[in-house]
Amino acid sequence: MQFLDQAKIFVSSGAGGDGAVSFRREKFVEYGGPDGGDGGRGGNVVIECVDGLNTLIDFRYTQHFRAGRGGHGSGRNRTGAGAEDRVIRVPVGTQLLADDDERTLLADLTRPGERLVLLRGGDGGKGNSHYKSSTNRAPRQFQPGFPGGEMWIWLRLKLIADAGLLGAPNAGKSTFINAVSNAAAKVGAYPFTTLKPQLGVVGHKGRELVVADIPGLIAGAAEGVGIGDRFLGHVERCRVLLHLVDASAPAPAKAWRTVRDELEAYGGGLADKPEVLALSKSDLVSASGLAAKKRALENASGQPVFVMSAASHAGVDAVLDRLIEVAGRDLDDRDRATREAAGLGPVVREIRRWTPL
Repeated sequence: MQFLDQAKIFVSSGAGGDGAVSFRREKFVEYGGPDGGDGGRGGNVVIECVDGLNTLIDFRYTQHFRAGRGGHGSGRNRTGAGAEDRVIRVPVGTQLLADDDERTLLADLTRPGERLVLLRGGDGGKGNSHYKSSTNRAPRQFQPGFPGGEMWIWLRLKLIADAGLLGAPNAGKSTFINAVSNAAAKVGAYPFTTLKPQLGVVGHKGRELVVADIPGLIAGAAEGVGIGDRFLGHVERCRVLLHLVDASAPAPAKAWRTVRDELEAYGGGLADKPEVLALSKSDLVSASGLAAKKRALENASGQPVFVMSAASHAGVDAVLDRLIEVAGRDLDDRDRATREAAGLGPVVREIRRWTPL
């Protein structure tokens, strides 16, 4: 399945049905009076957050979403049928942004079952039975249905994971996530092998972590170089960052500093998140050279540095232990949280500012 993390769509709620002009006509009832029913309500546009999706690729092929119009009223004071809501299902972690500037955040959907009434359908119009009076016994007035609303919005997906995997291009991130999880990331001996974010579930000592691997970061990523700003958005929600530095690179400390500078420039609290720092590809460096690079990186970062090789699995368990310590959750705890969330039922919200008048 292709990965797409942003899409632009058009949404339109349904108009209400028109009220009816009708008069009661029965045998032996000469002047039955007006009995026109009201129109039905137009359909709402609802955004629903669901499990099982991790891409917005479907919105590349379907970009227009319209709710139906309410039914018209009819005689015998029968109200028109209300239209069904148009439900748009999006992955967990989807943000809704206004089209005018692509920055105004309308909603941030982070929980499965969360529902958002984005646009309300128009109300139905009144039938002629509402217009009768002592001076107007046979009114022919009716009220047209109220129009719905319409708008363009941007959908932006930010993956939700416990740990985010960072590093310069070709730092061994994809090899690591393949070695410890169920992911199947492409691996190659060249930079930018990974072109899209990957999610993997890591099981370790009875606990689990969801790890997000993003493409390598280069200088200027926070300003959009190599669309790095979009990649960084996928680790905003992570509890801990695993920063891999290639031990076979000539200057690991410089590579670490480049990525850290981009985190600080991007903002969003990324630079303040807990960081686990590790030298990867340790099997490609001699013991003496590895010790020297480890000391240099510890001096530059001011924190402990793990040494590991995803290819040989050396040192991987120690790194996972540290990640679990910082961000891990027991499987039982996660299951309990899921049950509690299910007991509370879906969360329904509504954006009042877009409610049609």
